[in-house]
Amino acid sequence: MATRSQSTKTISLANIGIADAKIHYQLSSGELHAVTIEKGMGVASSLGALAIHTGEFTGRSPMDRFIVKDAITQDKVWWGDINIPFENEKFDALYDKVIAYLNDKELFVRDAYACAEEDYKLNIRVVNEYPWSNMFAYNMFLRPTPEQLDVFEPEWTVINAPGFMADAEVDGTRQHNFAILNFSRKIALIGGTGYTGEIKKGIFSALNFILPVYRNTLPMHCSANVGEDGDTAIFFGLSGTGKTTLSTDPTRKLIGDDEHGWTQKNTVFNFEGGCYAKVINLSQDNEPEIYGAIKKGAILENVIMDKDGHVDFGDTSITQNTRVSYPIYHIDNIQEPSIGENVKNVFFLTADAFGVLPPISKLTPAQAAYHFISGYTAKVAGTEAGVVEPQPSFSACFGAPFMPLHPAKYAEMLSKKMIASGVDVWLVNTGWTGGPYGVGTRMKLKYTRAMISAALSGKLGLYNYDNYHIHSVFGVAQPRECPGVPTKVLSPRATWNDDEAYYKTAFKLSNAFRENFKKFEAHANEEIRRGGPQRYAF
Repeated sequence: MATRSQSTKTISLANIGIADAKIHYQLSSGELHAVTIEKGMGVASSLGALAIHTGEFTGRSPMDRFIVKDAITQDKVWWGDINIPFENEKFDALYDKVIAYLNDKELFVRDAYACAEEDYKLNIRVVNEYPWSNMFAYNMFLRPTPEQLDVFEPEWTVINAPGFMADAEVDGTRQHNFAILNFSRKIALIGGTGYTGEIKKGIFSALNFILPVYRNTLPMHCSANVGEDGDTAIFFGLSGTGKTTLSTDPTRKLIGDDEHGWTQKNTVFNFEGGCYAKVINLSQDNEPEIYGAIKKGAILENVIMDKDGHVDFGDTSITQNTRVSYPIYHIDNIQEPSIGENVKNVFFLTADAFGVLPPISKLTPAQAAYHFISGYTAKVAGTEAGVVEPQPSFSACFGAPFMPLHPAKYAEMLSKKMIASGVDVWLVNTGWTGGPYGVGTRMKLKYTRAMISAALSGKLGLYNYDNYHIHSVFGVAQPRECPGVPTKVLSPRATWNDDEAYYKTAFKLSNAFRENFKKFEAHANEEIRRGGPQRYAF
């Protein structure tokens, strides 16, 4: 087995209680690829990428995410169904059990960091039971230079033990899997699940607490890119809305695809060193940059391949959440370092399966705050058990599962930054047109790209109200014309050819917005509340 390390540095894990494990420190991506195949834990695809199965869990398990309630968190965290408290004593006991489980194992350890902005750098040590999990950490976190490794001191530790199963009754978990943040001990403890996304989202959740509380910096679940003139664009969106696809633009340099901070200096910096893209229905024609990134060094998760290693990207028999992880340098057109200045445009992406939202619309500051707090997209039939028709799905700040503070805190910070920097904010529907899911069709990617390009170039700037129509239900300003987009496509009502059915569906969705927003009304001023859709009046 390959055990050679990229670094000549030797480390000890005695400080976290591990004394007897065989440690592979800072193995290269290629070495981890080879070890994974040698152990029978993965295979090489025809594209060169490592293909693995994450096991029982092919996505995050939000109900099994906990935060230790202690002196640091008890008065600051927004406790509830999203941020579930965990007892200090229970954490310590469970931690000891996980360490005992790992103590005689072969472990893969990596030192890395988060936050491309030097002043925000967070040093992380990742301890993995599986080699492909450590390869994921190599891809997704920022990679220190040999000189940085020589003086590296970890601040946070991620302990990842997919093979350890908790005893819920004894350990205080909900079931056998768990992902727990302890801010006092600066530990992310993950067990019982092989889904790699828990590793990066643990650190993202930690930064979503640290940055606003201690650094007055807004953490964002978004992608970002920068144009030739140095203007930065931010793309918020939940999984499946096109966040990675639309920010990966051959005419603009990619800053990052998922997690960023927006500083007081109006700079945006990537937390990560890689991308984690959905590959369902991926094609080389529609998404050439992402397709091209799938090569040796990338990890394909839960895809179906034939005997020759050819991937069927349309096969969702394991999960709809098929993924690829790759280091950001697999994309040719990237911003180095991963920092942008001069934020000019913010896009809220939603996959509206009801087919009633305009494909692009301009938001006022109040509407922007309302839609940011709401974080709307929709579930379609087949994505979850029991979902047989479109269902509205709201995730505050487009990332509620990762936000330890009350959503109003992040919305307040975003509003101040939008006003201070004078950005344009756009709501973009990458979902359905011509009717709801099952009747209409998915918005063509080339049209969405054309609309975003027009917004970025200033061709959709809201300087002439005659060029816009105010939507009669949602109150947003939708352009009447856009280069490269048929005029009819810009009006969702016109694409339906049935006004009565359209408005009934539009008001159904508007009621869902209003019902969801009730839990935030006490924390939102009257202007923000008026940024939402009208009451049912059809």
